[in-house]
Amino acid sequence: MKSAPLQGSARRRLPMLIEGLASVFLETDQMGDRVRPGAFAASLADGARIPMLWRHRSGALAGVWSHLRETGRGLEVRGLVDDAKPYGKLALQSIRSGLDGLSIGFRPKRWRYRPDGGRDLIEVDLVEISLTANPMAQSARFRAVGT
Repeated sequence: MKSAPLQGSARRRLPMLIEGLASVFLETDQMGDRVRPGAFAASLADGARIPMLWRHRSGALAGVWSHLRETGRGLEVRGLVDDAKPYGKLALQSIRSGLDGLSIGFRPKRWRYRPDGGRDLIEVDLVEISLTANPMAQSARFRAVGT
């Protein structure tokens, strides 16, 4: 049986594998929040799938996170950006143009106010992790590692 090559818009690239730190422990972000080690432990333990979104837009799925874990540095992530999803296609184009920021969407569960006016986040409910150009935590970055 012969097969014909895919033509035009039917042609599809492979998903892009990315990895990085979605949150960096003890780094003060632009809002004055600082995530403490262990803040994600309960949220990760419940096993809920955390969506990969485009710029915190609800429903704007860009791919899937396959690996989430706390390390000594922060929340380490790995996932596939998928061009079969409309926002995944936009994300891939942006990554190829230099996009490398990550940002977490969360609900604070336990925190402590600091004298400088910021918050130390002791426990958070992780809701989503977004690909973004301007992360609140400047060190929250990813890199493409393959397809």
